[in-house]
Formats: sequence, structure tokens, C-alpha cells
Amino acid sequence: MTETEIKELLIDEDTFLTCGVHIGTKQKSKDMEPYVHKVREDGLRILNVNLTSEKIVEAANFLKEHEPKDVLVVSARQYGWKPAKKFANTCGFHCIAGRFTPGRLTNPEMRHFIEPKIIILTDPAADAQAFREAINIKIPVIAMCDSNNLTNNVDLIIPGNNKGRRSLALIYWLLSREILRIRGELGTDEDLEETIDDFEAPLI
Repeated sequence: MTETEIKELLIDEDTFLTCGVHIGTKQKSKDMEPYVHKVREDGLRILNVNLTSEKIVEAANFLKEHEPKDVLVVSARQYGWKPAKKFANTCGFHCIAGRFTPGRLTNPEMRHFIEPKIIILTDPAADAQAFREAINIKIPVIAMCDSNNLTNNVDLIIPGNNKGRRSLALIYWLLSREILRIRGELGTDEDLEETIDDFEAPLI
């Protein structure tokens, strides 16, 4: 890789590493092979944080094409509830944290029926119901994918540890900051008022 191809990380590498964004699982799907940097001695897959950073920027640019009211963020995984809600509140998106009731996207008779034009999943495996419904209604899917995730029908993959508290907090915080910067609501070198700690879920 030449120097011109190396893009600057959204935040220093140490922060990515101390938040554990790079720590994958011992399982690896063929889909996620391109995002795995190496295999640790203990068998854990190590994800490439350069690609995490790039994909967050790509996702933010993709989302700017959509009205905030048309974007839905989903997290069935408990450590994703708080960062997903914070992200949605910061950017003006809808959020469903916790159990995803079947039919929310496909049954207009349902009380809380919603018609998003794009969906963001914290984990395509844990958020399988929302994922299926998004495919059914043919809307783009952005998903945070760990080394063991299957990525068929995911339109934009953000590689990263989608199980850790700190990792999810950082990914959602960076995505929030990047979206606000692209919208011009934050300066290019400006940070969010809320910190990564503010996005982090409490210990279960």
C-alpha cells in the first residue's frame, strides 16, 4: 500500500485499540476475510481498523443522501442500546433498541409501523428480524459486522467488534461526529459535546 492510499484514521489508532474495536471472534466467515488483519495466537481474529475508519466515513457520506426521519437504527444487543439511542438522538434518526417486534417494517396495520428508507444494524445476526424485514422491503442496510458475521444483503459493512461496550460506543460516536461534520453542524476539527464515555452502555 502506498502512502497516498493510506487514509488518515478518524481518531488515533490507540483509541481504536483501547476500545477493542479490532478484537474479533475466534470464528471467521468467508464474507469477513477481507477485513481481518491477522489471527492472534489465542485464535482471535484481529480486524483492520483502517478499514473500520474508512467505512465509517463511507457510511456517513451515504447517510447524508437521506432525510434523518427516513433512517432507522436498530440494536437488539444490550450493549448497543445506549450508543444506538445516543447516535439516533444526535443525528435525528429513529431508533429501536431492545426487542424488535415482527412486522414493524412490513405490517402497516401495526400500531408502531415505520417506513424507513435505510436501516443501520448493530449486528446483523442479533438484529436478524429487522434485517429480514429490511431485505423484504428492499431498503439499503448498513451493518456493524464482526469477524464471524455473514454479510449477504448488507450494502455497507462497518467492520468492528459489535459485542463490546466500549467498541460500540466508539463506532457510534465516530459515526455521529462524521455525520455532523458532513452536514456542517460541526467544524471539520470539532468534536461532539458528548464524549465516548457518554455513549458507553453501563455494565450488565
